Amino acid sequence: MLKSTLAFLSGILLLVALAAAGAVGALSSLTGQPGARPSHTAMEDIPGENYTLYTQAAATCPGLDWSILAAIGKTESDHGRSTLPGVTSGTNHAGAKGPMQFLQPTFDAVVAEHPPPPGGANPPSPYNLHDAVYAAAAYLCDSGARDGHDLTGAIFTYNRADWYVADILAQAAHYESPTTIGGTTATNPAALQALNYAEGQLGLPYLWGGDGPAAGEDGFDCSGLTRAAYQAAGITIPRVAQDQYNAGQPVTEDRLQPGDLVFYGTPTNIHHVGLYIGGEHMIHAPRTGELIQISPYRYPGDDYAGATRPAE
Repeated sequence: MLKSTLAFLSGILLLVALAAAGAVGALSSLTGQPGARPSHTAMEDIPGENYTLYTQAAATCPGLDWSILAAIGKTESDHGRSTLPGVTSGTNHAGAKGPMQFLQPTFDAVVAEHPPPPGGANPPSPYNLHDAVYAAAAYLCDSGARDGHDLTGAIFTYNRADWYVADILAQAAHYESPTTIGGTTATNPAALQALNYAEGQLGLPYLWGGDGPAAGEDGFDCSGLTRAAYQAAGITIPRVAQDQYNAGQPVTEDRLQPGDLVFYGTPTNIHHVGLYIGGEHMIHAPRTGELIQISPYRYPGDDYAGATRPAE
């Protein structure tokens, strides 16, 4: 795996070192694979062979990013490294098998319609990493991921649980560089730093009045998270969501950029705020009992009030 110190090497020594390590970052830059750039977390965690397959298989489904496949691979089997039953042999308690945890009938149906390219087992096997990853991409694509039509629905089809969808989206965000989080590039340096900070808080609990680990607390509330994110970028914004709304520069929806703050309620009674990350999504701390997560910033029945851009 890539060690963080390799990132500081240059020229041909960098390329040689990364290629020898089978590193994610090298594969991304040398093969020109599409999709979000990998974060340091991805580079440290994902084996090079897996990353290559995730990116190549994702390319067979327009709109599907490699990070979603990587998140499923991580969640289901730790990229094939898990020693639990059903990963390399047998089945788990639900009858699933292989690094992407397919039920055999589902796998058979997918590969019958979408045969994986050469390079896997003959016949295709859910235990074979190559076959399993391509089958997962095809299954997600057929379930709604194509062209981003219904990615959350596709993930739900893969494992019918709301917590699973949230976990996959959060893990995918951990694997994306903050410069491409949400599928949209953040160009404002302060916004990039705020996004980077907020992405690092994914999975922490909502805590009413919480200001996070730096304040000796285990979590954040919604405005505590957004304030801390911009504090990390060197910008001071008010603590309370209503005051954050009042203090920022208004932004219309058609001009939203990563790093903008999105608010809910009414202009005089704001009750929630999130950090827009691009791709119609935000990072936010929703409510008591939930974790900091990525969610669509617009949803049925919302009371979206508007957006602002913190001043540098």
